[in-house]
Amino acid sequence: MKRTLCSLLVAALPFGGTLAQTAPQPVVVPVIQKDLADMPGKEMLMLAVEYPPGAVEHIHRHDAYAFVYVLEGTIVEQVRGGKEVTLTPGQTFYEGPDDVHTVGRNASTTKPAKFVVVMVKKKGVDAVLPAE
Repeated sequence: MKRTLCSLLVAALPFGGTLAQTAPQPVVVPVIQKDLADMPGKEMLMLAVEYPPGAVEHIHRHDAYAFVYVLEGTIVEQVRGGKEVTLTPGQTFYEGPDDVHTVGRNASTTKPAKFVVVMVKKKGVDAVLPAE
């Protein structure tokens, strides 16, 4: 869990670019991490994510199956080759292990957005990986 938390905190740091350096960063809190006994080498990780007003994520990927459920506010998401989508409470978004997450931001500059991410991932692999 400590390794996952460290990787998430590092992933929240901007990797360059003016927008990433000036925009608020997401706040990511691990909720639960559980080995999946019926899936050797795999684990489930649940994250609570808050995008402060105006938050923008850097480009990244997950070597995981990631399921997003929006709780509050409005977020904008996109994976490479896909369409940009705007999500509101109750809506979902999916990222596969080969997807590159190119857009992740709060649609509002005045209100926070909150969502939950449930990942099925390889044990010992960081939840968030850099991508170009």
